[in-house]
Amino acid sequence: MKVTVVGAGAVGATSADNIARMDICQELVLLDIKEGIAEGKAQDLMQTAALLGFETKIFGSTNDYSKTANSDVVVITSGLPRKPGMTREELIGVNAGIVKGVCENILKFSPQAIIIVISNPMDTMTYLALNSTGLPKNRIIGMGGTLDSSRFKYQLSQKLNCSPSKLNAFVIGGHGDTTMIPLIRLATQNETPVTNFLNAEEQKEIVNNTMVGGATLTKLIGTSAWYAPGAAAAALVKAIIKDEKAMHTCCVSLDGEYGQKDICLGVPVIIGKNGWEKIVDFELNEEEKLAFSESAEAVRSMNKLL
Repeated sequence: MKVTVVGAGAVGATSADNIARMDICQELVLLDIKEGIAEGKAQDLMQTAALLGFETKIFGSTNDYSKTANSDVVVITSGLPRKPGMTREELIGVNAGIVKGVCENILKFSPQAIIIVISNPMDTMTYLALNSTGLPKNRIIGMGGTLDSSRFKYQLSQKLNCSPSKLNAFVIGGHGDTTMIPLIRLATQNETPVTNFLNAEEQKEIVNNTMVGGATLTKLIGTSAWYAPGAAAAALVKAIIKDEKAMHTCCVSLDGEYGQKDICLGVPVIIGKNGWEKIVDFELNEEEKLAFSESAEAVRSMNKLL
């Protein structure tokens, strides 16, 4: 199996690091437009192999897409990261051109690849990737909900004083500070609803902290986060390569599911060797349906800018 990560910045390099540590592919290519960056980071990563015990061969490339030929999965992290005070939506002008160009170049050499989109604004970039490539919709996956759900579990774990790995919790809707929907009603700890342990004020605080999780980190560190986004990307790559049939929240194309059409939005899906293979219906209540509809309209407004 072969994986390519486009963009050797913090998120891309961390994605590559996590994928290599999992030892799930024979070859991993890191590609960047800046001269020497991908080659240098690839060599640095390879120098951890003897210490970490993985067999994956990592190669770097400065904008030579022929090196990515026959990739099974491609992770696109390219684009400008957020700066303090900047919304994901403000990135659309520059990043749309970058993502479209990357998709075109990737498919010249890997026409059967499954594409995972991380670039922001992620919902709109996923929609752009789908419509500009004409690929089957199951082969275009936006990563956002996987990251947001992990952040949701973190916030829950802080209040519940437990390991995030003991929690089952999902965030649906758009990957934005005002469009994501942490489904606290359905979240569980060891199969018990977390609402049994949290009062209304605590639940509201957890939901609010989850929604501004990315902005909080951007303010603290001066740019977009990279550890959790990189881990989320790697989790999706693993689910595809290992055909895990794992359930993740991902931004995918909707055709009537959850009452929406002609949009890419975060919903629970089953991930396997064919990309996303099935949308799971969580049977939302009326309040959650309204929130999802409002999230869709906000994302649809952003899509119109394309």
